[in-house]
Amino acid sequence: MRRAVFLDRDGVINRSLVRDGKPYAPTTLGEFEILPGVAEALLRLRSAGFLNLVVTNQPDITTGKQQPEILEAMHARLLAELALDAVRVCPHTDAAVCACRKPAPGLLLEAAREYDIDLKGSYMVGDRWRDVEAGQRAGCECFFIDYGYSEKSPKKPYVAVKSLAEAAAVILSIPAPR
Repeated sequence: MRRAVFLDRDGVINRSLVRDGKPYAPTTLGEFEILPGVAEALLRLRSAGFLNLVVTNQPDITTGKQQPEILEAMHARLLAELALDAVRVCPHTDAAVCACRKPAPGLLLEAAREYDIDLKGSYMVGDRWRDVEAGQRAGCECFFIDYGYSEKSPKKPYVAVKSLAEAAAVILSIPAPR
């Protein structure tokens, strides 16, 4: 079985737009900025044998705030420029009852089946409580990048880090399960 690092997109890979203490996804290519240190961190993880998989809620598709072709262009850029293996998207809002919207673990479980991933030997990196809970429910060890958003905090256990680069350094220091 393979090991993976599951990554939220906004706030982990690219900069979130923060208004009134709440994070929002960029909706234009001009707003879409890859965070410093991300490319190097993903290369280090891939070199160590990890699959790097983005799992992201993008409800702005459903609400009409995001044009699908812009979202596709953002993800094409990520896949072309970064050491990522896939980008998985839940387009649903909280009102939808689905298995894929984090905090549900559906995106992670689906990827685990497709890529033969050992979830107990894998990790989730996110910047919101939903990311951490999805990772926990899937059986992964979780890393939380705390930007101090005006929303509830995730429940322990998780490892608090300041960036994906820091999370990658910790992940790479953990011995692989036998």
